[in-house]
Amino acid sequence: MEKEKRAKTIKRTITGVIAFPILAVILIFSNTIIMDIFTAIIACISMYEYFHCFKSTKKANPSQYLGYIFCILIAFTHFVDERLLAYIMVLIIPFSLVALFTELVLSKGEKNIKDIAVTMLGIYYIPLMIIYLSLIRNMDLENGLNGKILVWFVLIASWGSDVFAYFIGRHFGKHKLTKISPNKTVEGAVAGVVGAILLGILFAILCNTIWGVGINYLLIGCIMAVLSIVGQIGDLAASSIKRYCDIKDFSELIPGHGGMLDRIDSIIFVLPFAYILFSIL
Repeated sequence: MEKEKRAKTIKRTITGVIAFPILAVILIFSNTIIMDIFTAIIACISMYEYFHCFKSTKKANPSQYLGYIFCILIAFTHFVDERLLAYIMVLIIPFSLVALFTELVLSKGEKNIKDIAVTMLGIYYIPLMIIYLSLIRNMDLENGLNGKILVWFVLIASWGSDVFAYFIGRHFGKHKLTKISPNKTVEGAVAGVVGAILLGILFAILCNTIWGVGINYLLIGCIMAVLSIVGQIGDLAASSIKRYCDIKDFSELIPGHGGMLDRIDSIIFVLPFAYILFSIL
């Protein structure tokens, strides 16, 4: 068992070392169109994994086409005025609801209310949340902060928190956090929050020193704490879906990490809250 854990840790590390530079190049140097397409691809892969876990285990028969439509629409967010986009995102709820119930009526019993509910959850859970990655990337605040800097705080709050929680929880965790994810501990959760705060402040110091943006350390520390907590809830949300479908990972797409949705489950929850909180920096 210990050998398997060690092998998985090594595999996770190698994958991270290879994938991180690629991600960094996209986040820093890509233009808006490439960034939106990149986001849409991530959303489509994640949506496929989400639908597949329900269909393959026969827990539900979601309407996949509508989910993919919303994922693809993310690629065109840069064409829409941000104020208009807010209205569109709100209108997605009633329009998708009408479309799904219309399909239910016309399906002659092939679809049921659970299929509709799972599909609706997928739309709100993945494309409607991931769209905030593009919005954050396009942010341009008055104090010189822009999306190319802010997006790294999102990654620190989710992945940085995850690293601290994993290692501290593994070596010092004694109190179980929840039955949804038996391996998670209270000590790990607290370490995740503390780690996110420390990494966030260190990155803020780097930003202030190099770019002179003037980030308030107390404020960014509080923001990172909130984002870490939200991210951990996102991780548990994904675990609850996998537990319901009785699967370990959403897929084996990323060696050592599982599927795309396994890798971004915390980021999905962090994104909309980060977009709101970053506006006060």
